[in-house]
Formats: sequence, C-alpha cells, structure tokens
Amino acid sequence: MGGVFTGFTIIATVIAIGYLLGRRGLLGEDGREVLTRLAFHVANPALLFVILADADLGVLFSPSLLATALSTVATAAIFVAVGTVRRWGTARVTIGALCSAYVNAGNLGIPIALYVLGDASLVAPILLLQQLAFTPAALTVLDMTAVRGGEGGRGTVVRRLTTPFRNPVVVGSLGGIAVAASGRTLPSAVMEPLALVGDMAVPAVLLAFGISLRGSALPGRGEERGPVLLSVALKSVVHPLLGWATAAWLFRLDAADQLTVVVTSALPGAQNVFTYAAHYGTGVRLARESILLTTALAGPAVALVVALLGP
Repeated sequence: MGGVFTGFTIIATVIAIGYLLGRRGLLGEDGREVLTRLAFHVANPALLFVILADADLGVLFSPSLLATALSTVATAAIFVAVGTVRRWGTARVTIGALCSAYVNAGNLGIPIALYVLGDASLVAPILLLQQLAFTPAALTVLDMTAVRGGEGGRGTVVRRLTTPFRNPVVVGSLGGIAVAASGRTLPSAVMEPLALVGDMAVPAVLLAFGISLRGSALPGRGEERGPVLLSVALKSVVHPLLGWATAAWLFRLDAADQLTVVVTSALPGAQNVFTYAAHYGTGVRLARESILLTTALAGPAVALVVALLGP
C-alpha cells in the first residue's frame, strides 16, 4: 500500500503549493483562470492525444470494462435523476454526475493499480472509456447548456451538432484514437513536443485546484450541501458497491477481475472535473468540495475493498 500513500501524498503536496500560491497572490487575481484555460485548451488535449495514440483499443471490449461502464453509468444516472427532480439545472447536474462517477484514473489510478493490483495497465481501460465516451458526452452537454457570457444553449442546429468536434479536449482525444486505430507511430519530432506540453496538464489542474481553496468554506456546507454530499456518497460508497454487484452477479467475473472493477470504482473524483466546472462557470464549488472529500475518503475505501476482496 506504500504506492497508494505516495500517490495521495504527491497530489496533496501539489494542491498545497497551489493553495500557498493563491494565499500569497503570486500568480495574480487571474492565476486560477489562466491555469484552468491552459489545462483545458492546451495541456489536457496534448496529454490525451499522447496517451490515446499509443493505446490498445482492444481493451475496450473486455468484460471487466463492461462491468465498470455499467456501474459508472448507473451511478451517474442516480445523480441525474435526483438533480432533475430537485431542479438543480442541466449544467450543474452534469458536473455533479461527473463528480459521482468520473474517477481519477491518471495520477491516482496508475499508482493504485500498480501497487494494489500489481499491474498499472489495468487502469488503462477506464481511462480510455472516460475519454472516448464520458468526456465527449458531458462536454457536449456543457457546451450546449452552460452559460458563458450568455452564449450557453444558443446557436444553429449545425453548430450544436458540431459541438463535440470544436472542443479541444475531445479533439485531442479523437486525434489520438485515430492514430491508435491506424496502427502507425508518429515521429518523435511530433510526439515529444506534445508529450512535453501534456506534462503540464496534471500540475496545472492541481495548482488551480489548490488556488481555488483559498478563502473557501469548509466542504459540505451552504447551498451546495445537498449536491456535494450526494455526489460524495455516490462516488465513495454506491459506485464501488454497484461495481462489485455488476462484476460478481451480472458478469460473474473471477475474484481478480472483481477486485479490479471495485478498486477502479473506488477511486476518487478526478481533478479534471474541476477544470471543466471552472471553464464553463458552473458547479465550481460542487466540483471542488466533492473532489476534495472523495480524495480524502479514497484511501480508506481502497483499503477496505482490498481487505474484503483481496487474496
């Protein structure tokens, strides 16, 4: 479990640095916004292109990933159903659904998969699934409903239909998928600059997240209390339980595959969701507080899963 502790420590350290930057105002009043725009428009697309260009698309058809996909969709659907009944708004509900089911498969998923499951590649399928399906769908909804300068939800039919293909994160993902599907390897003169730029993604997101904590209230209070607590309960408890039920009962996977599905489902909310919330100007506090709480709970959750289902 040492690698899990290391992964959490790294994330907490970079977030703390961001908090100090915000507290001292070293990046100015617009520091968080600049980092968010850098991550959304430049670093994340480059990182996703590099990751997906070398991906094995065949892993998308494994029973384990199908079990993970069903439990993820079911978890997100619960938040959508509650948010719709409570009239929280489409864009805000979309962010809440992502907080409830979109896992930190990169900077936490990799060390956890390596040190808990023994194979870092086991997290690759959920990373692919999120970038191929969940991210484009969620960002399309946000593009069409979130209000940014009064533009949300407007535009011609053609503009709405082409929304996914104008989003930099989706474009980067689709470009990487196209390269992977072609079976070709791009020259290093192309890939290395993209990899260098992509390396900024995780630090930029974590620093922006840390800056956003400056002056913020304790999580789980105020007007966002309901959505935050619901998303945390779904992510930390319901998602792993649904993952286990789907893997064990529906697909009847063996013990090792069940452990993989449940550990993956127990990962905390991804910091990328905060980037999306900040970029679209909706559900920022919901994303920040939900990610903070699920990250704090993820260590005990993963340890409990391993104790119950591990060899």
